[in-house]
Amino acid sequence: MGNRFQVLDRFADGAQFIGGQVRTGGSGTVQGIVDPASGDTVYRYETAGPADVDAAVAAAESALPGWAGATPAERSDALHRLAAVLAERAADFARVESLQCGKPIKLCTEFDVPGTVDNTSFFAGAARHLQGQSAGEYSGDHTSYVRREPIGVVGSIAPWNYPLQMAAWKILPAIAAGNTVVLKPAEITPLTSVMFAQAATDAGLPPGVVNVVSGTGRDAGERLVGHPGVAMVSFTGSTAVG
Repeated sequence: MGNRFQVLDRFADGAQFIGGQVRTGGSGTVQGIVDPASGDTVYRYETAGPADVDAAVAAAESALPGWAGATPAERSDALHRLAAVLAERAADFARVESLQCGKPIKLCTEFDVPGTVDNTSFFAGAARHLQGQSAGEYSGDHTSYVRREPIGVVGSIAPWNYPLQMAAWKILPAIAAGNTVVLKPAEITPLTSVMFAQAATDAGLPPGVVNVVSGTGRDAGERLVGHPGVAMVSFTGSTAVG
């Protein structure tokens, strides 16, 4: 009962995170979150539709110039702050991850959550090492130079089995490199992805750098991967997703 109350209270405003704010979806479809350990429906939310994806991409596009223009040191500092916020909220993340996945709380506490904190710290360090390369061996009278630049808005789709870790693996390398992200988690396990996005905003990342649209592949996923404002797509999932 405590977990159920916590989820209802925490996500009272919905399970979408767009432009730095939690909000409801606009698809007109309600999705239930089932605790696999008990079979109980612990939360219901309105899923994202195409208009929500458009709003999330617009927020990511708006945040892109400032975030891409930040120095590697500034992005690194922001990710270190995010790691600290995640560590402070570790117990909450573990409880919610266990609830939506049916995982033992021991696994969430000792693997999923600390692994996510560690990954965040890793990419905070990696953000400082996006170095260009120069070489002269391609032509005798020219010097070649490779410069790494953000590609733009990244649309990512993550599966249900490691929701928090997969959200981190999709989001962190993209934003460390100066991109902004719209993540679509599995519609049956979106809660810790929304919590991750909220933590990013609370850590001082600009609104719109990390966005989450919780919805089905048909309503949200197809719009995301085909959106003209999305420069790159990353997905992990089933044959149907592919």
